[in-house]
Amino acid sequence: MYYSGLVRNFVLTLSKCHVSSSSGLGCGSAMSVTPLPSRFNQSMFNNVVASNKLIANFLRLGDMDSALQVFNNMTVKSTVTWNSILAGYAKNLGNFEVVRQVFDKIPEPNSVSYNIMLACYLNNFGIHRARAYFDVMPVKDTASWNTMISGYAQIGLMGEARMMFLAMPEKNTVSWSAMVSGYVACGDLDSAVECFYAATVKSVITWTAMITGYMKFGRVESAEKLFQEMSQKTLVTWNAMIAGYVDNSRAEDGLKLFKTMLETGAKPNAVSLTSVLLGCSNLSALQLGRQVHQLVCKSPLSSDTTAGTSLVSMYSKCGELKDASKLFVQIQRKDLVSWNAMISGYAQHGAGEKALELFDAMKNDGMKPDWITFVAVFLACNHAGFVDLGVQYFDAMIRDYGIEARPEHYACMVDLLGRRGRLSEATDLIKSMPFKPHPAIFGTLLGACRIHKNLDLAEFAAKNLLALDPSSATGYVQLANIYAAQNRWEHVARIRRSMKDNNVVKAPGYSWIEIKSVVHEFRSSDRLHPELVSIHKKLNELEKKMKMAGYIPDLEFALHDVEEELKEQLLLWHSEKLAIAFGLLKVPLGVPIRVFKNLRVCGDCHTAIKYISAIEGREIIVRDTTRFHHFKDGSCSCSDYW
Repeated sequence: MYYSGLVRNFVLTLSKCHVSSSSGLGCGSAMSVTPLPSRFNQSMFNNVVASNKLIANFLRLGDMDSALQVFNNMTVKSTVTWNSILAGYAKNLGNFEVVRQVFDKIPEPNSVSYNIMLACYLNNFGIHRARAYFDVMPVKDTASWNTMISGYAQIGLMGEARMMFLAMPEKNTVSWSAMVSGYVACGDLDSAVECFYAATVKSVITWTAMITGYMKFGRVESAEKLFQEMSQKTLVTWNAMIAGYVDNSRAEDGLKLFKTMLETGAKPNAVSLTSVLLGCSNLSALQLGRQVHQLVCKSPLSSDTTAGTSLVSMYSKCGELKDASKLFVQIQRKDLVSWNAMISGYAQHGAGEKALELFDAMKNDGMKPDWITFVAVFLACNHAGFVDLGVQYFDAMIRDYGIEARPEHYACMVDLLGRRGRLSEATDLIKSMPFKPHPAIFGTLLGACRIHKNLDLAEFAAKNLLALDPSSATGYVQLANIYAAQNRWEHVARIRRSMKDNNVVKAPGYSWIEIKSVVHEFRSSDRLHPELVSIHKKLNELEKKMKMAGYIPDLEFALHDVEEELKEQLLLWHSEKLAIAFGLLKVPLGVPIRVFKNLRVCGDCHTAIKYISAIEGREIIVRDTTRFHHFKDGSCSCSDYW
């Protein structure tokens, strides 16, 4: 997979953002305003059109006081004038009484006036009060109907939205877009597709809504087809495609499309960069992420909280915890997502104490944790071995913060207890769950049973996992591995036959490493990489040195019924060892070797990498599915607790 040059030649034409400070939208008397500058003479107030434009400009800047000053000085006011002031007040939730008083003073309210009031009812009191007002409105236009359709769609009442849609006298692009978006949001893709192709008029919003729907349901090719057919694309359209690619495990395509977007002159926003940086994280493409970081620094988004948080997450997931921490400190206006990203980053890297210190700092800063925060906290306790503290946080989450425990929390707690060997407590916790356990819960318990070689409980976990998800390869593979570790090969054969009979295919394990913006992928006993000869030579040299230093291959992790000599060779050719050997050959001295794996690192590889880090004098960072392992001078950051 080649990413070199993907971002290197990005040319941004981002213009400077004009950020205007907004004054508070006053809800008091129209007379309580700041005097206008002297340049506004009385003759201007006699010109209704000019005054209306001036009011609109002030409202666009959020300056309600100045808009009211113009309004009060006008000798003649049109309905447009009144509607502008009405809309200005209506922007602020909680202003309903003031809005109603202004509306009552309008000499000749028109459909726009009534539509502003309708939207005010919807925003302040909800769809049912809005419907009651809609039914008594003396004048309605297409915008009135669209407001109601959108209101129903936003809360998932698509049946009511459809009845309004069918009853409205005339439909426009907003009507069709609201219906398509509503169906997509509530998960009814078939109705969304039907509505999209029945639409007599479509705007770019309608097309983008349908693209979002296709991507949401994994129909990437259908989304691509629509995207290519569009004659006009907005930034929202580009963002929908890029995010869709990343969400559907096609990050490389998302990054390529981002490059194409920049070449068209489109200016990315924080949403664009969030998707792009997530794509870099998924690909573990650190160099590409750094280039996107440079792009952010040269744009007005350099001080944007969302962009900064995305960078923190990217660096954490690519193994650069120090850079993530530095960026987090630089974020001026940290929101909850920012705190969660950094706490999670520390947790993933095994820095449990730092994660919990940051959690305390977040609370001291007045930020209230959410359910995602506690997932990160439990992970921190898990990777650091703080079992009792994790149990205390679990109880406090429910008792002190009123957050209901979700499946994600229970999975963390089962892992926390199971990893420590408290398997009976983990099992009791599963049985006490107030909802049906998710398959992942039993998968977590099964993994703990493998660590602690508890065959009886492993069979219980596997049975429940496969009952919930018969297609899960995890249940078969983990149980087979436990049998293999005990040399019970007849049971291993039985499970493999069962997998074949049920058409269950195990996802192959692989590791990858990025060298000069090129990602090199390895599988166990790899036969495809063009430099395998030199890689095997390096591994053979390392094996001799490791054994001289005291390394003994752990044959328990050679899960094949073969002779011991062949088992040792199979262990030596595990994907992470191949990737590390390649890194030793290619990565300059002084630069950490970063390897990523789609499964958990095996126990023998973990031991071997500790020896390799000491023998070669190199820092080696390995990310597996659960955490980062930082190897240096013969030790791992996990302290062998993983």
